[in-house]
Amino acid sequence: MSESLGDPASAEMNATAPETFRARFETSRGTFVVESNRAWSPNGVDRFYNLVRGGFFNDVRFFRVIAGFMAQFGINGDPVIQGSWRDANIPDDPVLMGNTRGRVSFATAGPNTRSTQLFINFGDNSRLDEMGFSPIGEVIEGMEVVDALYSGYGEGAPNGNGPSQGRIQAEGNAYLEADFPSLDYIERATLVGEN
Repeated sequence: MSESLGDPASAEMNATAPETFRARFETSRGTFVVESNRAWSPNGVDRFYNLVRGGFFNDVRFFRVIAGFMAQFGINGDPVIQGSWRDANIPDDPVLMGNTRGRVSFATAGPNTRSTQLFINFGDNSRLDEMGFSPIGEVIEGMEVVDALYSGYGEGAPNGNGPSQGRIQAEGNAYLEADFPSLDYIERATLVGEN
């Protein structure tokens, strides 16, 4: 894990991504690979590249998995690390590609609020395009692994029985392991060709 992981403003966490690269996600269900193309969403791809490179996604839960819709992840299991990234937002990118099956996009809470949370589309969610969700890549291997992620908890609190994002931010993996033990998780995410 990068020493700069706790400092979103560091040069190391703000490197420009290659034009294309692949990230391997080793999970509790198996492995999948995301290919990113910087031309699709430059700000988003740069952030994704640096988060993977820095080890941000290691031991991170898929905390919101809605069958037929998407699988969301990207809240660090360590509340101290997550706290440093919570307001480290990046500017929006134009939506150049659609939110179709296997595409990966950042979650947002409104304009220019992308930070560390991403989701993988299970199906055609092109209705999200006009809402500003700009895909940063797509799953090119292992989509069956993504399809198999545990979705039994459904929507998060307060609208459903799943985890509260506020509590994940504050309490990290300790909360999820105690109250939502069936959640699948990323064991390790690495850039293909790097260790």
